[in-house]
Amino acid sequence: MPATRPAAQGALSGLVVADFGRVLAAPYLTMLLADLGAEVIKVERPVVGDETRSWGPPFADGEATYFLGVNRNKRSVALDLTEEPGREAARAIAARADVLVENFRPGTMDKLGLGYEELSALNPGLVYCSVTGFGTAEGAALPGYDLLVQAMGGLMSVTGEPGGQGTKAGVALVDVITGMHAGLGVMAALRHRERTGEGQKVEVSLLTSLLSALTNQASAHVAGGVVPRAMGNKHPSIAPYEVLDAKDRPLALAVGNDRQFGALCAELGVPALADDPRFANNTARVAHREELLAELTERLRERGADEWFETLTAVGVPCGPINDLGEAFAFAERLGLDPRVHIDDPDRETPAAQVANPIRLSAAPAAYVTAPPRLGEHTEQILAELGLSATDGTGDVGGAP
Repeated sequence: MPATRPAAQGALSGLVVADFGRVLAAPYLTMLLADLGAEVIKVERPVVGDETRSWGPPFADGEATYFLGVNRNKRSVALDLTEEPGREAARAIAARADVLVENFRPGTMDKLGLGYEELSALNPGLVYCSVTGFGTAEGAALPGYDLLVQAMGGLMSVTGEPGGQGTKAGVALVDVITGMHAGLGVMAALRHRERTGEGQKVEVSLLTSLLSALTNQASAHVAGGVVPRAMGNKHPSIAPYEVLDAKDRPLALAVGNDRQFGALCAELGVPALADDPRFANNTARVAHREELLAELTERLRERGADEWFETLTAVGVPCGPINDLGEAFAFAERLGLDPRVHIDDPDRETPAAQVANPIRLSAAPAAYVTAPPRLGEHTEQILAELGLSATDGTGDVGGAP
């Protein structure tokens, strides 16, 4: 496939990705690859496209912001995979791709004649990445929705207030974590291909990605037999590492060692607390958490959260107010992190506002070349590159549900 990026190439320039992904985990992965220079061909159903195209409000210029958030720098081709012409076009795309990413229910791509065995025979160097909810064995029939995985994978059991019903994270965090794990798997497989010439299948599930991402909580269970429970904003192993009330709004305190605790006590005007046997080390502070919090809250309520942030940060005590997203973006901008970008796409009336790629490369940085594509925007262009035509029935783009 010819590249559509400008002369300044990305780190993954020349890499062609066939993106059969939908919703979040797979599209997030392929967008990160596209930002870094990969040529990503997004294969979508005609008429409907990726489900997230209709997931609104909110909308921006008539397009769902959910879809816009994970699909920049891609080209969209609309193919009816239930018909042979559409499958033929899909196979032609896969034959020229370095990477294929899909997150259909297990077995779907095989039924369409687009499974790993068939496509790897056609393209032996293909890195074929499958993202599932619960794997391809007994969990294959389970629907891979982020909320279900947060519930069944234990995340909700350790999130929320003690004794509550369990609380999901405020975003589809498991999808995002899985997309990043899948990306690491893809890059490892490409490195293997570089050495051997062999492609391979990469499999990542939402459930196992979550269990891995639960890190210390999961380790407490696997290595220590502990079944952690929700503790609100408290940490099971560190104190004070939680949210306390300041004069005007909550303040997050993340005191990770005795030096920081001593600095906190001194700044609060109660240096003797650092020598109190109940609070002299972290283990003691965890054991006497409630007494400690009562002492700290009394002093913290004397000033506002932003004032405490300034004074405590100055003496090396990690803390910060609970920001809303507007405040969070403004904070990142004050730090010079440039968290938002605008894509001046000639095919759009107004620049597309986007969240910046968090990966910073000094020699080959991420680029923001094209806005998220409209459904099927590049169908004719891509079919022509494949030597196919949408007018003679080859690669038919109509009629899919």
